[in-house]
Amino acid sequence: MTTAELIAADSGTTILIKALLVFIFCVVLTLMSVWGERRLVGRMQERPGPNRVGPFGLIQALADGVKLALKEDLIPAAADKIVFVLAPIISATTCFMSFAVIPITGEVSLFGKTTAMQLTDLPVGVLYVLAIASVGVYGIVLAGWSSGSTYPLLGGLRSSAQVISYEVAMGLSLVAVFIYAGSMSTSDIVAAQSTWWYGVVLFPSFAIYAISMVGETNRAPFDLAEAEGELVGGFHTEYSSLKFALFFLAEYVNIIAVSALATTLFLGGYHAPPGLGFTEAWLGGWFTGIWFFSKVLVFFFVFVWLRGTLPRLRYDQFMQFGWKILIPVSILWILVVATLRTLSLEGAPRIVVIGFASFVVLLVMAANIGFENAKKKKLESLEVEVSEPSFAVPTVPMNVSNINVSQSSKGGDHV
Repeated sequence: MTTAELIAADSGTTILIKALLVFIFCVVLTLMSVWGERRLVGRMQERPGPNRVGPFGLIQALADGVKLALKEDLIPAAADKIVFVLAPIISATTCFMSFAVIPITGEVSLFGKTTAMQLTDLPVGVLYVLAIASVGVYGIVLAGWSSGSTYPLLGGLRSSAQVISYEVAMGLSLVAVFIYAGSMSTSDIVAAQSTWWYGVVLFPSFAIYAISMVGETNRAPFDLAEAEGELVGGFHTEYSSLKFALFFLAEYVNIIAVSALATTLFLGGYHAPPGLGFTEAWLGGWFTGIWFFSKVLVFFFVFVWLRGTLPRLRYDQFMQFGWKILIPVSILWILVVATLRTLSLEGAPRIVVIGFASFVVLLVMAANIGFENAKKKKLESLEVEVSEPSFAVPTVPMNVSNINVSQSSKGGDHV
């Protein structure tokens, strides 16, 4: 039976149990992610990180969550109270909904029934994830607008512009995957990577998606919606207590969600790395979930690595990078992939396919060299020669130590 047939045969009780397991997995992984990030960044900055609450500080994130929940809940007088309360709820709920179409394991046995750890298998599952991510930004925008304060409003506007810019590049990077897999279903895309992972075959798409998902989640060096040096705290400046904790939860669940989607689309999903396929039958098929989580954790480590290494970009640099580099490169790559796929399906000789690919590479290199030369010429033309001024300029003594200054008893200064 296919994955879609297994999921269609699930009873209501099985679906409820799987949904509960996915929710628990997301919450527990969020707590561990907070602890892991603080420990990793601490090591990068030559300090221990959390090490007091529980063994190795493992309960620190749970203690912080309880502390936030018990703090006083403040609502600004100028805030739109209904929208102010709804905004963190929107952000926290939409990030969990993405996991409905993510295949976490292959075929497993759950309470005596054969199924797969995937809640539903939509024919357009990837589009569903992108749609949910687009709705999730409403929580940030509404939080900034409803606070009735300047800095949160600026943070919300930045986030909306940021998400629009980088969701375009993210969506375009997935088109190549759809062309090669011939489907938008997440389970079909995973099955199509049984021989080669798309992270290797479609590496430019993988690189564009990896950059876009960092911008999508407002993480450093793209955390311009929360830039504390410019906007105090960004869109959540006026939030406290449990509402702030919901935004905190949404950020880390979003990181896990985009990492899970990247694993599904580019790294073979729950499949083992090449040469280790025999492990997929271990533990009754549940070992495939361990491979899936391992790949997600690799992406999470990259998120933490970027935060501890790179400084924040300027806003104009960030927007130019998205609109002038990522989106044009994505469109060009789609044209190349579509042509190569058509040549391959129509049985063109391999030498033709390789020749076309080589021509595209040379064309891109030539265009890059041309842009660099044009940039150098533009910088040279902007250089202005400094000329001597036409008016008299008093000379400045080079050695001020030779100047003797004495003050007379009459109050006059003599040099």
